[in-house]
Amino acid sequence: MAEIEEKKKGVIREFGISSFSVDNQISVLILVIIITALGLGAYRTMPKESFPEIIIPTVYVGTAYPGNSPVDMENLITRPIEKELKSLNNVKNITSTSVQDFSSIVVEFNPGVEIAKAIQDVKDAVDKSKGELPTDLDQEPDVLEINTSDFPIMNVNISGNYSEEELKKYGEFLEDEIEKLGEISKAELRGTIEREIRVDADIYKMEALGVSFSDISDAISQENVTISGGNILSGDFRRSLRVTGEFKSPDELNDIIIKTEESKIVYLRDVATVTDTYKERTSYARSNKLPVVTVNVIKRSGENLLDAADKIKEIIQEAKAQRFPQDLEISITNDQSKTTRAQVADLENSIIFGVILVVLVLMFFLGFRNALFVGIAIPLSMFISFLILNSLGISLNLMVLFALILALGMLVDNGIVVVENIYRLMSEGLSPVRAAKEGVGEVAWPIITSTATTLAAFLPLAFWDDIIGEFMKYLPITLIIVLSSSLFVALVVNPALASVYMKVENLDIVKSKKRPLVVSLVLTVMAIIGYIAGWIAFANILMLAAILTVFNVFVLRGAIRWFQNVLLVKMENAYEKTLAFALRGRNPYLFFGGTVLLLFLSIALLGIRAPKVLFFPDNQPALVNIFIENPIGTDTEATNSFMVDRMEGDLLKLLEPYGTIIESVITQVGEGTGDQTMGPSIANTPHKAKITISFVEYQFRQGINTNKIMEEIREMVEIYPGVLVTVNKQTNGPPVGKPVNIEVSGENFEQLIGFVGQFREDLASANVPGIEELKSDLELGSPEVILNIDRENARRFGLSTATIATELRTALFGLEVSRFKEGEEDFPIQLRLNDEYRYDISSLINKKISFRDKFGNKKEVPISAVADLQYGSTYGSVKRKDLNKVITIFSNVTDGYNPTEINNQLKELVAQYDVPEGITVKFTGEQEEQAKSTAFLMNALFIAISVIFLIIVAQFNSVTTPLIIMASVVLSTIGVFLGLVIFNMDFVVIMTGIGIISLAGVVVNNAIVLIDYTNLVRQRRREELGTPEGEFLPMDELLGSIILAGKTRLRPVLLTAITTVLGLIPLAIGMNINFGSLLSSFDPQFYVGGDNAAFWGPMAWTVIFGLTFATFLTLVVVPVMYLLADKLNMLIRRMK
Repeated sequence: MAEIEEKKKGVIREFGISSFSVDNQISVLILVIIITALGLGAYRTMPKESFPEIIIPTVYVGTAYPGNSPVDMENLITRPIEKELKSLNNVKNITSTSVQDFSSIVVEFNPGVEIAKAIQDVKDAVDKSKGELPTDLDQEPDVLEINTSDFPIMNVNISGNYSEEELKKYGEFLEDEIEKLGEISKAELRGTIEREIRVDADIYKMEALGVSFSDISDAISQENVTISGGNILSGDFRRSLRVTGEFKSPDELNDIIIKTEESKIVYLRDVATVTDTYKERTSYARSNKLPVVTVNVIKRSGENLLDAADKIKEIIQEAKAQRFPQDLEISITNDQSKTTRAQVADLENSIIFGVILVVLVLMFFLGFRNALFVGIAIPLSMFISFLILNSLGISLNLMVLFALILALGMLVDNGIVVVENIYRLMSEGLSPVRAAKEGVGEVAWPIITSTATTLAAFLPLAFWDDIIGEFMKYLPITLIIVLSSSLFVALVVNPALASVYMKVENLDIVKSKKRPLVVSLVLTVMAIIGYIAGWIAFANILMLAAILTVFNVFVLRGAIRWFQNVLLVKMENAYEKTLAFALRGRNPYLFFGGTVLLLFLSIALLGIRAPKVLFFPDNQPALVNIFIENPIGTDTEATNSFMVDRMEGDLLKLLEPYGTIIESVITQVGEGTGDQTMGPSIANTPHKAKITISFVEYQFRQGINTNKIMEEIREMVEIYPGVLVTVNKQTNGPPVGKPVNIEVSGENFEQLIGFVGQFREDLASANVPGIEELKSDLELGSPEVILNIDRENARRFGLSTATIATELRTALFGLEVSRFKEGEEDFPIQLRLNDEYRYDISSLINKKISFRDKFGNKKEVPISAVADLQYGSTYGSVKRKDLNKVITIFSNVTDGYNPTEINNQLKELVAQYDVPEGITVKFTGEQEEQAKSTAFLMNALFIAISVIFLIIVAQFNSVTTPLIIMASVVLSTIGVFLGLVIFNMDFVVIMTGIGIISLAGVVVNNAIVLIDYTNLVRQRRREELGTPEGEFLPMDELLGSIILAGKTRLRPVLLTAITTVLGLIPLAIGMNINFGSLLSSFDPQFYVGGDNAAFWGPMAWTVIFGLTFATFLTLVVVPVMYLLADKLNMLIRRMK
């Protein structure tokens, strides 16, 4: 042994940290136990959700000003606030919408701005604008943060054969109980009726008795009070004095004295009717055509979605069992926890499946014991990552889980190189400790460099600075953490364990089968006992272990022996001959030239058979939203009737054949029917409605494509003339706008309206294939009655415009004059005209306004004496972006068509269009985000390659070697391009782009390790031959060194490639196995496909295609380029 070790001392490397861990194995083992325990704890406590809670500093300003048209809202509210907002720093854009009675402004700041500062800046700007706002605003403008976590995580629907008041009480109980949970931000009750005490005045009785609205209002507000009168000193004690006058019953209002004149008393009952009733309905909600009361549940940011959902379901079950009647129906829809649980479980199972495949491959290459040494890197690296991610406050979302899958094969790369090298040295006769120290020493810096290059590839992605970047940044962050963890495991844990437990197995010796069979028998007996005791899951695990033990003895062990002794030897010999052939004579030039030619050929094929270009992957929706918009001015009741009588019936009839895969159909009418991604809104939308169709999970859809159902719905909704219907699906990723989105902006709104109408028609007449329907967000034709005040005549009577407007507003809209208290609740007392007169234009215009002049004399003047009526129409809304009015033309793209190609055709049409001066046409939405993301990814790739190049230069102190390695990165894209063309796959800008960047980091690893080991073999050979420093090795010796290095590194190169590919395969093809149910009930619940495969498949296939071809590059073309570079150096040396 000493003699063998002496021969190895020509060039001996050691790595300090690794040698220290080898000398302190017990400490390392204890560290492994601690990491495992803490990692499992971190995994269990990490919040779990579908997508990360992205924080884009966006602030919303909402202002209600009832009784004003959209144009008035723009001029009176929106413009003054915008004028102050435009002076703020770091504002990306300002968009606003002015509708009847309401103004909403959304201020999006540049990424990186603290949301608290953004909110404060906006509040300050709104405060500055108050001097220009109307003085009679009922409430201050609301300034709120727009946060993705503010959207409901589930809807709890309550229905049954009960009155609306009873359903509301049941809903309020659930609302209160759910809001008590620490994980919940708030619970909102929807679809309920709200109680109010209505005072309906009779216009003619009021005039006959000389009573005004202010008389009634003053009388009610002054009577319905409880006031403290102070304290009375009584002996040594003070007693508080309280005057109580609050109404105990609504009927008491009838006896209020409104006025007393000439001994004549006028009671409220003489001029008005008091009714304990409900507010006019502004919304309806139904589930499968049945009325429901809905509790929308909103999770607190950063809390565990699954825990929150489980606790809510416990509350519901307890309420059903103990408080609610048995026939009360409670259903849960839009349950994000269900989707999250399924997607997280699928990805977790993909990780388990990948681990099994990776370890199985390792067993074939390295044997069972060595495979375990390498395989330990997977759980340990993940446990370390969970600890770090949890401490950073990052949830366990789909981005993090996919990063773990992507890293799955790479996690073992470093371990493979280390363990394989230690095993090789032990096979050559070194002691375990010596082999561990020198084995790591030979490859430590190459794997550090290769890991650094991989991290360098992902690092630029962490600085993506828009909404897509906020969404995707968790991928590079997780990869950087987990790959750094794997490096720690490879350099510290693997050497320590190998020095203690690694043995060189003689595969020619046939091991005894007696011991494994005994173990299998014991496991079987224990499993039977478990079945008898009822511990089914535990017994299944034991039985599975027994089966695998027998399988290992009779099948796997022999297969591994044959693979290592026969197939692997043949592969190594075949590779040696192939490499020798590639390096012989002029063949290096042919191989290199052929590979470069193949690169250009693949690019040409990509141009000829251009794949469909998508921004985000196209998925089969689990949720479809149908937005219905009737003509502006349509009342809520009319909209509801249209939905009940036509739309819902037609839709349910269409969906009838798909009943087995539909979870729910929820209809909403009026309030809350807008797109929540556009920010909160309290504006009424009586002409709008929304239907939400929820499908069951992918594996239960019986092969039915929900995209097909969505297309059928789009065809169906074309039958409703005058009704604008948009069918959208729940898309993957963050909101980025419509696939076709054209913004037409300008300052002159009339000019803008005229242009857009013709412009949209001309674009639509081009009949570009794939466009669902070009629609405009311009809302024209909102009917209105304009009251023109004769100011001179009004002043003559002593009336102001504000007085007239207030009188009409009270008559029509109503005025809250006080609050009626009952228990802990209070309800508004609303004064207005009764329905007989409040909707009668003639009665309103002839209503007399009672007031006293400056001499105290009472006067009555009919409104018609100082004003005249004009009928007309106004805009339904006025939208602005960056202080210019804007109208958006948009459309969805029908299934099977390429959004990029469609937009290119539209851009050609727009380029030929005569756009008037003062009007700007801009393509935005998904296309704008796609262009930004493409530009960023190109820059990120350039930065990544540059950093990788610098790292390699620093390691090799050479320019030639880094150029060889970088050439292999560029050439690896051949595999990606050919894969896309041959398999007719979509080019997904985000996923394929990130996949190529990821590939750049992965490909360099094997090339670095191979070239570094080739240099080491050359150095050792130089010392053996006594070649002077600066002299070249003889050509045959150089070829021998390259071939020997290639043959030696064949196993780790193949292993790293195969493990990375196999780690991604389950996700790429959507192979789903539920290992939990497999162990508990022997039911694998196997299916292929799913949302995760649709979303992550393009990135996974990009890496698979590229890495598969890059393996050929590493094993053949890299040695060829290495030889050509050496020949070039020789030629340059001779020329000198």
